[in-house]
Amino acid sequence: MTLDPLTGGRRRRWRRGAIALSVLLSVAAAGALVVAGLSLGGDFGRSVNGASVVPVGLPPPRPAEPAPGVAPAVDFGHPETVHPRVEGGLRAGLLFDLDTGRVLWSRAPREVLPIASLTKIMTARLVVERTSPGEPAKITRDALHYSGSGVGMLPRGRKVSVEALLNGMLLVSGNDAALALADHVAGSRRAFVDLMNRRAAELGLGCTHFASPDGLERGNRSCAADLAALARVVIKQPRIARTVRRRQLAVKFPTRGGKLYLNSTNPLLQLRYPGTIGLKTGHTLAAGHCFIGVVRRGGRTLGVVLLNSRDTGAQAQQIFDAAFGSGHRAGGRSHPRGHRRQRG
Repeated sequence: MTLDPLTGGRRRRWRRGAIALSVLLSVAAAGALVVAGLSLGGDFGRSVNGASVVPVGLPPPRPAEPAPGVAPAVDFGHPETVHPRVEGGLRAGLLFDLDTGRVLWSRAPREVLPIASLTKIMTARLVVERTSPGEPAKITRDALHYSGSGVGMLPRGRKVSVEALLNGMLLVSGNDAALALADHVAGSRRAFVDLMNRRAAELGLGCTHFASPDGLERGNRSCAADLAALARVVIKQPRIARTVRRRQLAVKFPTRGGKLYLNSTNPLLQLRYPGTIGLKTGHTLAAGHCFIGVVRRGGRTLGVVLLNSRDTGAQAQQIFDAAFGSGHRAGGRSHPRGHRRQRG
């Protein structure tokens, strides 16, 4: 604390020397305190030559929290420990730990490629941030002008719950549902795409760019590393996590019977691969077959990203089998009937 010689009114001249001596002693004590703090590596509340210092006996300040919304990046700082034999064509891929972000295996992880409907996980992220589950969304004309896969039967001009549309977008990869949600949240496709790209920049996704909410345009591009980081954020959203782990789901819908029955496009869920809890498929001619899969077993949660894959179901199983050491191979077709034909 700085001493003010004017405090308390006029002082007698004979006390000035004593005051000066007191000030010098105080400064010397403060200097000793700083030196002691430096020797202990603490924090004094300011920086000296870039190093923090702290008074003896006071706890150091808590480390700064990460900025809100920043994606937990994947960690390439360790040797890869999983070496799967991946059969068939695959342009890029990544196996990672959902909890730590550590990369366990990779192939061309930063190559920028079209990502098709993997785009929809960013759409879903923005929707759950900006809506409530029971909120109604009006079905616009724009939502009915779509191509590729769709929920279908969306009633123009009527209202459908945001949650039903979110489920339809994530499970059957409904492009119509994605457009309806984008219009509801931002008023138009273009405004929603601006939100998507702004959020990608905030999350530090350097090789990611979005051109539409549904992912059909070639301008929707990313890399395996970015998609793994985004998956770590998305799977922590309860509304998304509850949906993407379901193989089948019936949702309330304003149609005859009052329900809409949805079947997931996730090949691991269709093959009943043990521990599967998500996440999303995608396919266009430009992107090929793309997949983000998440499996939890024995207290470990691992994710895989596959871009331009010849067979996402078989390759994901090969990679997860190698990671978990199970040797498990689900029976049945690696691509359930109709999966290869799906677009969106």
